[in-house]
Amino acid sequence: MKKTLLLISLVWSMTSFIQEKPKKVVFFGDSITQAGVQPSGYITKIGQMLEKQGLKDKYELIGAGIGGNKVYDLYLRLEEDVLNKKPDIVVIFVGVNDVWHKATSGTGTDLDKFEKFYQALINKMKANNIKLILCTPAAIGERTDASNQQDGDLNQYSKSIRNLATKNELALCDLRKEFQDYNLKNNPENKEKTILTTDRVHLNELGNQFVADKMLPLILK
Repeated sequence: MKKTLLLISLVWSMTSFIQEKPKKVVFFGDSITQAGVQPSGYITKIGQMLEKQGLKDKYELIGAGIGGNKVYDLYLRLEEDVLNKKPDIVVIFVGVNDVWHKATSGTGTDLDKFEKFYQALINKMKANNIKLILCTPAAIGERTDASNQQDGDLNQYSKSIRNLATKNELALCDLRKEFQDYNLKNNPENKEKTILTTDRVHLNELGNQFVADKMLPLILK
């Protein structure tokens, strides 16, 4: 009996010294996410917030953003940039270029194709038991009177992502709604940029912190 208790005590002592493997979080997106790993980027800020909460060692944060990417670009590099890293959590933050490039270069993504590629991404990652967090595209212009050129399309694509989150029972970070609500309260002059963005799309420091604040609770959930 004493030997059994000693063995149990020894095993418990050994396991208590084994460091828990950190959860690997991949942020998968476009130039907004590519900039997220910069000193004032939203991924960096999430890391700083985790450190303040004493959780730094429990999470490994990986930025997988490439400028100009649309949803089908994410699909094409899914294996190399996400699945091969064997993440526990993936945050998908895409859609701005699928809408924006329709106006700038005529190379956007039609809504039906956007939905099919997005669902294909979801299917592949769910098959690998990855926890997913879907994000709606935040802004292409910060005016509050619906006069930004791409407001209509951006709202449609955001609605599509909300529907995909509901259909697949996934967490949703509704940045489109959060940005609109924030601008209604904090943009009385109806500026097209500089509230949460530098250029109507990419995040300024406040915008990066705003996104980090909205994402982190879903990562920790």
